[in-house]
Amino acid sequence: MSESFQFTLKKTDGGARLGEVSMPRGTIRTPAFMPVGTVGTVKAMYLDQVRETGADIILGNTYHLMLRPTAERVARLGGLHELIRWQHPILTDSGGFQVMSLSGLRKLDEQGVTFKSHVDGSLHHMSPERSIEIQGLLGSDIQMQLDECVALPSTPKEIERAMEMSLRWAERCKTAFGNQPGKAMFGIVQGGDVPELRVRSAQALSQMDLKGYAVGGLAVGEPQDVMLRMLETTLPELPTEKPRYLMGVGTPDDILKSVARGIDMFDCVMPTRSGRHGLAFTRRGKVNIRNARHAEDMRPLDDQSNCPASRDYSRAYLHHLVRANEALGGMLLSWHNLAYYQELMQGIRQAIAEGRFADFMAETMENWARGDLEPV
Repeated sequence: MSESFQFTLKKTDGGARLGEVSMPRGTIRTPAFMPVGTVGTVKAMYLDQVRETGADIILGNTYHLMLRPTAERVARLGGLHELIRWQHPILTDSGGFQVMSLSGLRKLDEQGVTFKSHVDGSLHHMSPERSIEIQGLLGSDIQMQLDECVALPSTPKEIERAMEMSLRWAERCKTAFGNQPGKAMFGIVQGGDVPELRVRSAQALSQMDLKGYAVGGLAVGEPQDVMLRMLETTLPELPTEKPRYLMGVGTPDDILKSVARGIDMFDCVMPTRSGRHGLAFTRRGKVNIRNARHAEDMRPLDDQSNCPASRDYSRAYLHHLVRANEALGGMLLSWHNLAYYQELMQGIRQAIAEGRFADFMAETMENWARGDLEPV
């Protein structure tokens, strides 16, 4: 642990980076996957379980928490860490993506965004300063700038307008954040699928000398090759000595390929959302536990895993739970998926440390392609 925010780049292997973020609340081993605790809960999981899977940090969301229970109430109750019983680092998204995607009515201008709550229809205004204020009330360790995230496809003119607005908002967020010892504010690179706009955004943010940098505006429906191309364009423009966070990504395949290009941090609802719908990610690829072939299969999802959900419950039982719409099915599969993601991240870190990331990536993808029909 460190009394200040520090990122140490320990080793590189090709484009892949092994590092460590040290903060007062704990150390984040990178590459890192952050389970998403949108409203102060990682869905269907106890946070003690989340920690036991190997998570060093979780994510909360400014938009959702400002609407309920409200940031002011969270602050009165001792902050988000105290309220949810998680005494480790928390990153909060600024709420920009949710404002754009969830609120039915919104008005965007230089000062910020006015939007209608998806919960009760009430009107709210979020400026860059208010976003940072909310994140401060929540007590998060890593705070994100407010940005405008446009949907793809969009016109280059619209993407450029949003990117420039996001840069001006980044400056205002930096000023509002000020100097908070032991905490960090990250800027967010925008620019859609236009390479020159990505470069301009990354270069301008780098000049602001922030503690870390995120790549936003991807994982919004564009093909994977577009996402990877934008990373290849963007990452060389960012400081090597600062952490790089790819927002909202993704599948295990996305993570492997993004690590290979130099990403250090990830978050995604994929493992828990997929678990609640009967889909498991495993060393042998994806397993749809709803399929009839699992009805009498007494194998566990993974007999080599340290996770009880992966190791101790049969596919037949999981199949029954999911088909019967029992809550326990989603709980067990979410637990398994989060454990698999953290096992993947640990494998990635070890492979980079040993200088064999390319081989690890090839072997992992080969195992996914082989499938799980034969005994694991």
